[in-house]
Amino acid sequence: MNGQQKKLYKIVLTGGPCGGKTTGQSKLCTFFENLGWKVYRVPETANVLLSGGIKFSELTEDQVDTFQSNLLKSMLRIEQTYFELGKTCDQDCLIICDRGVMDAAAYISSYKWNRIMKNNGWNVVDMRDNRYDQIIHMVSAACGAGEFYSTEDHASRSEDLDLAKSLDVKTSTAWIGHPYFDVIDNSTDFENKIRRMIAAVCQKLGISTDDRLATNSKKRKWLVKHLPNDELFPPFQDFEVEHHYLQTYTKNMQSRLRKRGQKGHWNYTHTLRKPKIQEQVIEIKMQLTHKSYVNLLPLKDETHNPIYKKRRCFIYNNQYFQLDIYRKPCHKRCKGLILLETHSVLENQDLFDRLPKFLDIEAEVTDNAAYSMFNLSLVEDWEKSKKFCH
Repeated sequence: MNGQQKKLYKIVLTGGPCGGKTTGQSKLCTFFENLGWKVYRVPETANVLLSGGIKFSELTEDQVDTFQSNLLKSMLRIEQTYFELGKTCDQDCLIICDRGVMDAAAYISSYKWNRIMKNNGWNVVDMRDNRYDQIIHMVSAACGAGEFYSTEDHASRSEDLDLAKSLDVKTSTAWIGHPYFDVIDNSTDFENKIRRMIAAVCQKLGISTDDRLATNSKKRKWLVKHLPNDELFPPFQDFEVEHHYLQTYTKNMQSRLRKRGQKGHWNYTHTLRKPKIQEQVIEIKMQLTHKSYVNLLPLKDETHNPIYKKRRCFIYNNQYFQLDIYRKPCHKRCKGLILLETHSVLENQDLFDRLPKFLDIEAEVTDNAAYSMFNLSLVEDWEKSKKFCH
């Protein structure tokens, strides 16, 4: 088929009870099958095992630990079966995982989770960041749409409203830090919630949705005056991030490498930002192996400085935020720079009310070219540079 390399894209659909995960999986499957993709749906491993008569209330603490460890091993094996099928598929392939490895962390203490990781020689960066291309968290109806929360018609769901809220927070917290983590909240009706979820996947794949998915979610950015003390934040994950711009042969195209990790474990991404098509910017993001990353590094564009950041990821008011703290070595324009980012369909006061109250926000800079990373990385002063992107 034209010799073009086939796409294999692995996503996790997760979230609290009654968040639309089951419906979303079905709609996402239909949408991509209509595009000509092969779609595999990985079943939720916990449901498969629990359907065999296991009841947590009857298990001892040691039995729970053993069950959770074996649950993870089973999940990894089941997922790998689908991943290997996807690699041999002769068409573009989407693999939808009904929950993923990190969901198990929501149901046990951090001590037990870390022990399971250590005993099996696993690390969180590989399990969370490198295993899946994108995470979609469908916020429970219990959070902001309680009138629609129901446990009917769901054999394995018995959570009351408060427990559902708690589980929603725990499952979202477990995934904080994945490089492509989208939180789909209840700020719209359910039909548009599903559309926003599908659009989030299409956006990451660089698929133009035209009028098929009506959504007005956009990336927003704010300038923050200073970094407050860690204890003021909700649960967060910090990452070391390094960006390099690469040479391109087309003036309006941007090519960028990213290295991102924790505790010596790394995730590598190549992003191509293409010229606008019908006023829509197309970005294609591809995960890389370490070898591919090293092979591309010599293509660095010497008119750009590398960008070094600490990226802090957290959820506040059901909104997923990334806080980028720019670090040395850097151009003087980046010294002390802190930028807050999120994606949202909300506007004006509704969005402002969602912003973290513990941050001293100076101004919104969403469309301000002075705060684009492309311009911030330029070696030349902006007054002299012909590459400044307006």
